Amino acid sequence: MDLELRHLRIVRAVADAGSVSKAASLLGLAQPALTAQLKRIERVLGGTLFERDRHGARPTPLGELVLARARVLLPAAQELQEEAVRFAHASSPGFRIGATNGPVLGGLVDRLAAERTVSTFTSWSAHELTTMVEFGRLDYVLTGACGDMGTPSGTLIWESISLDPVFVLLGADHPLAGEKELELADLAAEQWAVTPGDGCFADCFAMACARAGFTPGTIYETDVPTCTHLAQVGRAVVLCQATHQAAPGLVMAPLTGAPLRWRQLLGRHPTAPDAAWVVSQAKDAHADSIRRCPVYHDWLVRNPGFGTIP
Repeated sequence: MDLELRHLRIVRAVADAGSVSKAASLLGLAQPALTAQLKRIERVLGGTLFERDRHGARPTPLGELVLARARVLLPAAQELQEEAVRFAHASSPGFRIGATNGPVLGGLVDRLAAERTVSTFTSWSAHELTTMVEFGRLDYVLTGACGDMGTPSGTLIWESISLDPVFVLLGADHPLAGEKELELADLAAEQWAVTPGDGCFADCFAMACARAGFTPGTIYETDVPTCTHLAQVGRAVVLCQATHQAAPGLVMAPLTGAPLRWRQLLGRHPTAPDAAWVVSQAKDAHADSIRRCPVYHDWLVRNPGFGTIP
């Protein structure tokens, strides 16, 4: 006899109920029948799963191991079944998109949702999202990398959506808030705030500061609202993508020579639906975000060669 999911359900039921008799009642089985099935399962697994006495049934160490795996496998199998049913009954396949923090997702979802169903998943970790695409749990991943880096390795197919400069956010009362463009060295005495990530941006930032002749001070790694607050109260300068929409009380300023650059990337599973169309929609969504950002638009006029990649 091979181990099956129904066997794991029996083990879980006995553990959750605390006794074979209670588990049999919950499963709609006679106690002798459940006891016999449990013994067959134990023979397959090579040992006793429960210690039984008048107080009930308690998992043995082997039982704890099996239960730990069962509590992972059973929900995963249920999720697979539900997802397969949804897919089989859909009139056309939808799009499952994962994304890190960036300007493209909202516009892309708006464009795709006009034609198909769209589901999204967000994470600070590009590695987590990439792994989900590799295992077929997502179709696409929107993420980014330092501008000098190439596309990631692995089984995914990658497209560069844009190459953007990194700007800074300053409080409206900051002494440099009125400047049209800033040298990175002008900010040597500042504290900094950034959103988290698992790429190489922190190292790239440190190297850019070193080239500008200083070592950055305190770096707060936190969420977008906290970054915004720290800049508004003058506690930190925030590194941001050039298409960011500045909140009230903040001004966005370019850095001379674009010492930091950010490449927007779209990765896809080899079986992802309508790949060419989705890539074109992502580029159009990025172009829309530029049009909504006058600071970046003006900077592009002075510095051609950045922005959406043809």
